[in-house]
Amino acid sequence: QVQLVESGGGWVQGGGSLRLSCAVSTSIFSFNAMGWYRQAPGKQRELVASISSDRSTNYADSVKGRFTISRDNAKKTVYLQMNSLKYEDTAVYYCNRWPSTYAYWGQGTQVTVSS
Repeated sequence: QVQLVESGGGWVQGGGSLRLSCAVSTSIFSFNAMGWYRQAPGKQRELVASISSDRSTNYADSVKGRFTISRDNAKKTVYLQMNSLKYEDTAVYYCNRWPSTYAYWGQGTQVTVSS
């Protein structure tokens, strides 16, 4: 089965930056659109950003202008650069295929932003 390994989370003060990485074990990574999702305590998981195979991107309104999604097909890795972090960005962040996700989700990476 596909493995998704997220990393790069941590604690940061409001206004700070983090860069998340997600390594994906699939031979057809370059053909898949990928997304970063997040789930805050007591809330449903939501899509934060997506990147297609042609590298076109889309962002949730709440992160537009602050987050940047990118991909390295040679490394089978998708990234999320997060700048100007806000308290409300605190969540566990996951990557997965988009729009149709794999049944399996990785362990995610915790992002905590202090106000």
